[in-house]
Amino acid sequence: MKILLVGKRGGRGPVRLGWPWLLAGLLLLLTVGPAAGISLYRWFSPQMFNDQVLAQWRAQLAEQEGQLRQIEQLAAAESGAVGRRLAQMQARLWRMEALGARVLDVAKIDGEEFDFSAPAAQGGPVNLPETPLEWPSLRAHLDALAGDLRRRDSELDVLESILGSRERRAAMAPAGLPVRKGWISSPYGERVDPISGKMSWHFGVDFAGRRGADVVAVADGVVVHAGPWQGFGNMVEIDHGDGYRTRYAHHEALFIAAGAIVKRGQRIASMGSTGRSTGPHVHFEVLKNGRHVNPAKYVARNGP
Repeated sequence: MKILLVGKRGGRGPVRLGWPWLLAGLLLLLTVGPAAGISLYRWFSPQMFNDQVLAQWRAQLAEQEGQLRQIEQLAAAESGAVGRRLAQMQARLWRMEALGARVLDVAKIDGEEFDFSAPAAQGGPVNLPETPLEWPSLRAHLDALAGDLRRRDSELDVLESILGSRERRAAMAPAGLPVRKGWISSPYGERVDPISGKMSWHFGVDFAGRRGADVVAVADGVVVHAGPWQGFGNMVEIDHGDGYRTRYAHHEALFIAAGAIVKRGQRIASMGSTGRSTGPHVHFEVLKNGRHVNPAKYVARNGP
């Protein structure tokens, strides 16, 4: 083999390499060449492009998973808000149903005609085409229904207050008998006094019965007196408000004290014959604005 070498001054000349040098060069080429080829193949292999594509896909999937989680969180929050609103609406409907049942009872309306526990009767033919109720429309309907329920709830608060006031007034108005068992032994008005034998005015109605029988309040109220009183023996006086007071006299024993709050039908004493009396009975009086009135019309009434 002949190799030309160029000098610094432009001269050149052949250089002859011997067989040892040729063999060494060949061995170097055989050793380094395959390794370099493999490296270059690996460098430019399609696997490199596959790895890059997979990495990009993984990044995109991670990004989409993050977006999906955000959507799921938003959907869960929206669903929770709708659920809370529906729960509030359901509570208002239950309250309206309960108040409706009270109105039916007070107004004596036929319960079969207005059954608040049953769904409202509705129906009609199918009008085509029908369209699904989309979320914006559903939300608008829910908002409108919630507003209607709030208004109805406020109106029912007023109605409930009125009904409550009427019920309280009814409960505090004297009505019914002051005894569970007994009979009228002396009416209200002018009579012959059973002890003096002279004509006198009887300001109450006497109910005779068994000694120890229950004496009950004829209306809700506050006890203003419970004890002995001017020939009445053991006497109870109850203030019912609105100018009404009732008195119960001649008891054997008292079961309440002054200042106690009593309910209609509550036992307040036991029948006796204390004070100016000829036998076990209850002297019952009704006063309106400080003046005695005939208890008969209150006795004839029925309580609520």
